[in-house]
Amino acid sequence: MNDQSSSDTSGDRNESEPRYSSMQKPELEALAVSEIQEHRRLLAADEAIYEEWTRASADPSVSAAVLKSLQDEYVARQKKSEAQQEVLSEIIDALGYVPEVAPDVDD
Repeated sequence: MNDQSSSDTSGDRNESEPRYSSMQKPELEALAVSEIQEHRRLLAADEAIYEEWTRASADPSVSAAVLKSLQDEYVARQKKSEAQQEVLSEIIDALGYVPEVAPDVDD
């Protein structure tokens, strides 16, 4: 049973054995493209919340509770974006280059 828990130092495993090293280049590239597209979506959503928060901050009729809610939402989104960026960075490091990704057409 203890054999399964031999990776009890998962922080060490991440540094010495990258999570994506066993994947093939085409698979890694597809994953990188997908993560880049997700990163773009997250950034756009973050920017929209930030702009809403900024507009609300300039409006004296907006309550402190609403401002706090927008601020909390923005901070939570920033944390999510940061975590996603770390994953994307690991994938790109394993791939060895940043693949070309077509611009979003839904804008």
